[in-house]
Amino acid sequence: MALKTVHVSDVPNLDQVPGNPVLALSSPRFSKGANGVSAPLKSPKFVVIGHRGSGMNMLHSADERMKAIKENSILSFNNAAKFAVDFVEFDVQVTRDDCPVIFHDNFILTEEEGCISEKRVTELNLEDFRYYGPQREPGNEGKSMLRKTKDGRIFSWKVEDDDSLCTLQEAFERVHPSLGFNIELKFDDNIVYEDETLVHVLQVILRVVFEYAQDRPIIFSSFQPDAACLIRKLQNVFPVFFLTNGGCEVYSDVRRNSLDEAIKLCLGNGLQGIVSEVKAIFRNPASITRIKEANLGLLTYGQLNNVPEAVYMQHLMGIEGVIVDLVKEITEAVSDFIRPAEEGEESLHVLKEEKQIQATLRPKFSKHELSFLLKLIPELIQV
Repeated sequence: MALKTVHVSDVPNLDQVPGNPVLALSSPRFSKGANGVSAPLKSPKFVVIGHRGSGMNMLHSADERMKAIKENSILSFNNAAKFAVDFVEFDVQVTRDDCPVIFHDNFILTEEEGCISEKRVTELNLEDFRYYGPQREPGNEGKSMLRKTKDGRIFSWKVEDDDSLCTLQEAFERVHPSLGFNIELKFDDNIVYEDETLVHVLQVILRVVFEYAQDRPIIFSSFQPDAACLIRKLQNVFPVFFLTNGGCEVYSDVRRNSLDEAIKLCLGNGLQGIVSEVKAIFRNPASITRIKEANLGLLTYGQLNNVPEAVYMQHLMGIEGVIVDLVKEITEAVSDFIRPAEEGEESLHVLKEEKQIQATLRPKFSKHELSFLLKLIPELIQV
C-alpha cells in the first residue's frame, strides 16, 4: 500500500470538517445550548471497548489469553469486532517522517548480533518501523521484537496469532467501518513537550482522521493534559476524553493526580469526558456524582474491568462504559446481565423466557445493599 507523508498545511480548519462524521457515543454533532456550551455526552447503552483491540499483550502473564493475538494490530481489531464491542482502543504515535502509526510503547526493541537494540518509535521513519515483526510481503523476514516490562524484565514478543505493525490509515481502511475507534494520543510521560510540537503531531493525526473516518464513531483520549486540550481546540467534531490514573500514581503535573483535577481540566477546556483507572473510581465513588454534575461522560480502564462483577457494579453506579482486555468474556457477561434483548428479534414468548433467564443471572442489590457495597469497595481495593 502506498502511504503518503502528511504535511501540517494539509489539515482542514474547523470550517472544513467533514459534513457527516458520527459523534462517538451520541449524536452526529455536539448539540449546543443557548450559551454555546456543548450538551452532555450521553451514551444510549453501556459501552464496551476492546483494549488495544482484543486485549493487551502481557508476555510475562501465566494467562494465555493475554498472549493470544498481537495487540494494536489489524488482526486484533477485527477479532474484537466479532464480539459485541462498540469501540476498540489503540495508541497512536507519529513517526519522524510524519506518519501516524499504532503502537503502545515509547521504545521498540529487537536483538541484533547478540545485543538488545532499543529505539524510540517517534525517531524512526515509517519504513524502519515497518521492518519490525512479521512482514506482509512473502519471503521477507522482519526484525524480532522484544518487550520490556515496567520492572525492566525483557521478554520475546511471541503470541499465538501474530500480525504486522500497522498505520492509522490502514486501520481505517481494513477494520470494519461499524467499529468505533478510541484513539489514544500517545506521548512519553518523561518528556516535556512544547505546544508547537504537540500541535504538529496532532495535526498530522487529524489529517488522517478527517480523510478516512467517514461515518466511523471516533473518541480521542490522552493522558497528556496539553495534548487533550489542544486536540479539542483543533477540532470540534469528535469528543475528547482526558485519561487519568485518578491518583493511583503521582506525577509532577498536578493535573494528572486526582479526579477533581481531571474534572477541572475538562471544564476549563471544553473536554467531553474522563477515562479513569477503575480503582480510582472504586476508591472514591462520590466522584461519580461530581463528574455527572459537571456534565461529563465517564469511562474506566484497568485490570478490574476483566472481572464481570466489577463491570456490573460500574453499570449500577452510572458509569457509561469500560475498556477491557478479555473481550469475549466481558461482552458475554454484559449481554447476560446488562443489555436487554431487543424487541422484534424473536417471538414474545422467547423474549419473555430470555428476560427471565437474564433476571436470574443478574445480582440483586437493594438500595441499602448497594450503599453498603459502595462503602466497602474502597477498603477492599486499597493495595
